[in-house]
Amino acid sequence: MGYEVHITRKASWSEEEGPAISLNEWLEYLSSDAEMRLDGYAEARTPAGDVLRTEDEGIAVWTAYSGHGVDGNMAWFCHLEDRITVKNPDEEILAKMHAIASSLGAKVQGDEGELYGPDGASVAEEATKQAEPSVIAPHKKPWWKFWE
Repeated sequence: MGYEVHITRKASWSEEEGPAISLNEWLEYLSSDAEMRLDGYAEARTPAGDVLRTEDEGIAVWTAYSGHGVDGNMAWFCHLEDRITVKNPDEEILAKMHAIASSLGAKVQGDEGELYGPDGASVAEEATKQAEPSVIAPHKKPWWKFWE
């Protein structure tokens, strides 16, 4: 099935109500980004050699992706109802998603509700990296003299 990450304007991508990213807004964005190509379909070959194909007018591919075309790899972005979704994105794709989200007045949110920043790292992960290590004040007396 795969893990999905979404470009959304909603508080949570899974909510039914909230501000949507319309297909027309998505198509307008695609026409302004030379790195994106509107294909209208996504296609992949299985290990058995079968071709799986899905068609939708909101499917686009990021052609500047470093893995573009390598072993059939493509960074497909799909407009789904009110958001843009990518399956199993790496940090490079997440960073591109953040750039797109910024221009659409949206955010990048994973299936579990986590948010991603401009470098493709989860915001919580980034906060952990930047946090100062906690310093424990030295005890003034030996631990075994807790009653004094």
